[in-house]
Amino acid sequence: MEKNSLHIRNKHRDSYDFKQLIAVHKPLREFVFQNEHDIISIDFFNPDAVIALNKALLKLYYNIENWELPTGYLCPPIPGRADYIHYAADLFGENNIKLKCLDIGVGANCVYPIIGVNEYDWKFVGAEIETIAIKSAQTIVESNPILKGKVEIRRQKDPNNKLVGIIQAGEKFDLVICNPPFFTTAKEAEQGNIKKTSNLRGELVIKPKLNFGGKNSELWCPGGELKFVNDLIYQSKQFANQVTWFTTLVSKKEHLKKNYFHLEKLKAAEVRTIEMKQGNKTSRMLAWRF
Repeated sequence: MEKNSLHIRNKHRDSYDFKQLIAVHKPLREFVFQNEHDIISIDFFNPDAVIALNKALLKLYYNIENWELPTGYLCPPIPGRADYIHYAADLFGENNIKLKCLDIGVGANCVYPIIGVNEYDWKFVGAEIETIAIKSAQTIVESNPILKGKVEIRRQKDPNNKLVGIIQAGEKFDLVICNPPFFTTAKEAEQGNIKKTSNLRGELVIKPKLNFGGKNSELWCPGGELKFVNDLIYQSKQFANQVTWFTTLVSKKEHLKKNYFHLEKLKAAEVRTIEMKQGNKTSRMLAWRF
């Protein structure tokens, strides 16, 4: 079955081929079963199953032999992450060869650089504030030959900064990507997960497991997504001559009006909003340049 909502170049448009996936990562086998609709699948509410699936996907499609996450850290849905990279590539048309990219909040999983390096042979700087996440991302880079020399991990020392302290004097980037923290507090993140899980299961779930995990810095920050993105927008003006395209994910559509206001105030030369769909979920990539 083809997932027509995904980008045309996304390798995950077809249903998962579990036979192939198990062949490259045998531990996945214990999580695969036939559901009530006679479809071969896994329990996406089981964190161990999701991690096993991701390991298989990264090995089969992205040449990643070694990919481990610290306990509790964000285990991202690979098809959605790939969509962002492909839509970002479209900003450059046919001129997207050998781009240099900055990933704000690369995380412990290092997934955006993994996909960008494999699909387009881009080079990446991954910025991260959290010590354990930095160590994990660095280990992934060092233990996979395809990433060596292509991905550099840098520490952001100031949580109030997004670009300042990472982009160096005279340094040029073609592209900035960002998946900002969604929630404003830890409690809001927990309540959001309860609501999401309950809706998917069709019943109230009081203490759901985070099937995709996520530590505080990955899930929430003061002011949430809106403040994070607006801070990124204001800092981007300072680097207008060093970056071609700035982009970020925006989960809440209602945030865009304020984002547009600030971009207009800063006199952005071009602003684009690209909708991305994965199943029932709709997100969007906000892109701007000066």
